[in-house]
Amino acid sequence: MKLLSEHIEKNQSGSVRLIAQEPEDIWHVYNLVQKGDQLQASTVRGVKSESKTGSVTTDRVRITLTVSIEDVFFDSHACALRINGRNVGESKYVAFGQYHTLDLELNQPFTLSKPEWDLISLKRINDACDITQQADVAAVTMQEGLAVVCLLTQYMTVVRQRIDVPIPRKRRGSTTNYEKGLKRFYDQIYRAIKQHVDFDIVKVVILGSPGFVRDQFFEHMMAEAVKAEDRDILTNKAKFLLVHTSSGHKGALEEVMRDPQIKARLADTKSAQEARAIDKFYQMLNDEPDRAFYGYDDVCKAAENGAIGTLMVTDELFRAADVPTRKKYIQLVEDSQATNADVLVFSSLHVSGERLNQLTGVAAILNFPLVLESDDESESGTHHL
Repeated sequence: MKLLSEHIEKNQSGSVRLIAQEPEDIWHVYNLVQKGDQLQASTVRGVKSESKTGSVTTDRVRITLTVSIEDVFFDSHACALRINGRNVGESKYVAFGQYHTLDLELNQPFTLSKPEWDLISLKRINDACDITQQADVAAVTMQEGLAVVCLLTQYMTVVRQRIDVPIPRKRRGSTTNYEKGLKRFYDQIYRAIKQHVDFDIVKVVILGSPGFVRDQFFEHMMAEAVKAEDRDILTNKAKFLLVHTSSGHKGALEEVMRDPQIKARLADTKSAQEARAIDKFYQMLNDEPDRAFYGYDDVCKAAENGAIGTLMVTDELFRAADVPTRKKYIQLVEDSQATNADVLVFSSLHVSGERLNQLTGVAAILNFPLVLESDDESESGTHHL
């Protein structure tokens, strides 16, 4: 993401002009836009014209529109964002108040105006524009006949390709068809890695599977790379990390992120920091439950007592449709920061964020044990697993 200009008034209203340069930037914009905001961007509109003979033609004209946002649609697989709203600016082709849908495009500047820019939105812009925050991890989970190729960014786990190849069973006295099917499967994974992994950016490529599938694939890939003199694969051999998973499905990445080997290799990334925090929370919940709270009511009471050491919140909570809900979570973040708590905003599209969502989306590790009064517990309940 590139910040072109920023105009924020003392009352926190104002606008920013940005360019989404990567697919992940579209995810950032999705988290920034809210109903009632105004978005100005270039778009294409079908314009009808009638000739002197009475024939009607429709031309597609590129125009700049400003819409007051009413609906937002995000496709996580394609990283595509559609914004629907009423035109609030002057336009030769679109009447004031008329509906139009903007498809946010990469490398096209746009301006987002808000009546109030809160600290969560401003931090997201800063993070998105920081080149050091970009993702550098790829992962392939596999089992015989099934593989999922993912890119793990700071905010998202993006499935780039799912591979399904039927593999014939071994027959008594002959394994030819089985071996041919397995080779087709491994060849497709090899091609997918070549297509989706940029070794200039990616530091680690995780290969995870049950049994020995990952080891057999790695041997196959390296042998094919030698035959083809594939320098990309051969020179980056050390970046491949083989780990055990219970399956070849995307959900196995949750296990991967808990693996000590992975933690060591990804120690300097934000995703690893979040994985460590959620692991520590579960451990604390087991060992010292009075220092591990989750659910808004209990975490809020911990904040009131200045007890929070680490606050974990999913970005989903800041996308709440009703403003009061969004504001109460922003207030919780501000109250926690006021007592020097570390605040981690988890992406709901990342495996760590999915784990946090299972805990209502908000949880806290406390600096000291806190026992809530029994009457409070009867109302909201101290959450323990």
